[in-house]
Amino acid sequence: MAIEVGTKAPDFELKNQHGETVRLSDFRGHKNVVLLFYPFAFTGVCTGELCALRDELPQFANDDVELLAVSSDSPFSLRVFAEQEGLEYPLLSDFWPHGEAGRAYGVFDEEKGCSVRGTFIIDKEGVVRWTIVNGLPDARDLNEYTKALAAL
Repeated sequence: MAIEVGTKAPDFELKNQHGETVRLSDFRGHKNVVLLFYPFAFTGVCTGELCALRDELPQFANDDVELLAVSSDSPFSLRVFAEQEGLEYPLLSDFWPHGEAGRAYGVFDEEKGCSVRGTFIIDKEGVVRWTIVNGLPDARDLNEYTKALAAL
């Protein structure tokens, strides 16, 4: 079960597609965070969602908001995926320990070995202010993110 609104967001330390370490706590006090878990790079629905975010990036990555997308893929796969799709925002690898961040947020599917489509909007104090979890085949609606960010 996914963590609830009002909960302090679990911190994590993951490598991005360039091998750089990214910590959720680095944004505390500075930026709101759109934390997006997705199953796997190079799959149809995931590619569509991440490219839609790319196309609307100024709404989700700016002076006030940071977009972090997390999958169980290796950083090496994520780098190729980002280059292929022109994704310039951080793609974080929850590869090892496998699914640890997804488990902390309650969105890791043990049977499938990946996170489901969980989105968490975290305020500057590190508190979850909005969340939605969709099944593996169900794409999310970016308009809902925009509304939730506007409410912060």
